[in-house]
Amino acid sequence: MHIIVKNKILSYKDYKVKCTIGKRGIKSRKKEGDLTTPRGIFKIKELYYRKDRIKGLRTKVKKIIIKKNMGWCDDSSSSKYNKIIKLPFNFSHEKLYRKDNIYDLILVINFNMRPFKKNKGSAIFIHVAKRDFSPTKGCVAIKKNELKKLLKIINRNTKIKIF
Repeated sequence: MHIIVKNKILSYKDYKVKCTIGKRGIKSRKKEGDLTTPRGIFKIKELYYRKDRIKGLRTKVKKIIIKKNMGWCDDSSSSKYNKIIKLPFNFSHEKLYRKDNIYDLILVINFNMRPFKKNKGSAIFIHVAKRDFSPTKGCVAIKKNELKKLLKIINRNTKIKIF
């Protein structure tokens, strides 16, 4: 069974919620920084979460606690491109431990991993949406409580289909 993302709706079995995607829509030929969400079918890698903000998290997906020194490399000139990194870091990256709540829960999907292609795109997640559901830089985002519900019903074998 796949999580389906289509027409700004995320669905899984009988579960359907509003979502937001990249500012420039969905593209098959994604590039780093193009503000699009990649089209395709992807595996779920793992879940990163803020233990200080998320209590009693139940899921069958591998969980990793976000620490203050964690980031994600989005610089294709680095050998750590599209991977978790430890801060401080000398290449361009995103901090995972943020003041806002959008990265309280991060479901990593395997877009452009093993092997990665330089400049194809990085850090494609399902994460918490902003209150106004403003577009993402390429991720899929839903409300925090909806993401917590989704995490209870999926497992590591669940795939995501974006089209």
